[in-house]
Amino acid sequence: MKRIYVIFCTVCLLLAGCASAQIQQKFTLQGDHGKLSAVLQTPNHKKTYPLVMILHGFNANKEMYLLTELANQLNQRGIATVLFDFNGHGASEGSFLDMTIPNELEDARRVYAYVQKLPEVTSISAVGHSQGGVVVGMLAGELGEKGLKSIVLMSPAPELKEDTARGELFGVKYDPKNPPEYITLSNGLKVGRAFLTTTQQLPIYDVSARYTGPVLVVHSQDDQLVPYRYGVEYSKVFPHAQLKTVYGFDHNFTQDTPAIDKIVADFVTEQLNP
Repeated sequence: MKRIYVIFCTVCLLLAGCASAQIQQKFTLQGDHGKLSAVLQTPNHKKTYPLVMILHGFNANKEMYLLTELANQLNQRGIATVLFDFNGHGASEGSFLDMTIPNELEDARRVYAYVQKLPEVTSISAVGHSQGGVVVGMLAGELGEKGLKSIVLMSPAPELKEDTARGELFGVKYDPKNPPEYITLSNGLKVGRAFLTTTQQLPIYDVSARYTGPVLVVHSQDDQLVPYRYGVEYSKVFPHAQLKTVYGFDHNFTQDTPAIDKIVADFVTEQLNP
């Protein structure tokens, strides 16, 4: 009985330690199309810390398990994180119909400006999944290595530029030279003309290539949504990029999310202490 009690107390202490390993602060800030919903998670045992911006993809949000698990893993290593919903997504303001990659890029710029002013933050890195990977790549190209310590692109989706240019997005066809007001995807989601027009003209690779810092691209060879070749292609754009190929995973890495997040967390940590 005494042994059971000791084990119980030990488990409680471990759980308490995990619960107190981070401080979570929810906040809003003005984005390109209204207020953005964001959450800042900081390690409570450190006065200063590096920070990682984590960006979600098309029609996703900051509550996605792939992203929250990554934030927790980074927090346990003493690294702060900020997750936020792009305009028209999750708890942020704005209409999805008005969402474009350029205005998501502006959202990311504003979040970056916010965290850059935090006196506790010693450096900033960024991780983006899918469309969020494109935003991170372009943001890095703008800010350079001095602005972002390192970046990680998870299942990046530069394919969106080719898809919109040929007039077929997620199986829905249209005239790319004269896009309709919106198209309706199979799940009922409406994608606006602004997205269809601006995406096909995006200088994704040209802007991203300006970033000379360390880059990790993680892509599954079995990704059925964004083919693996786009991860390979994107990784070749950067002067200093590593490509991590994984097998048997879908686009969102649902088969073993913690394992993929560990790969990302390991890379980010290594770049903080090269």
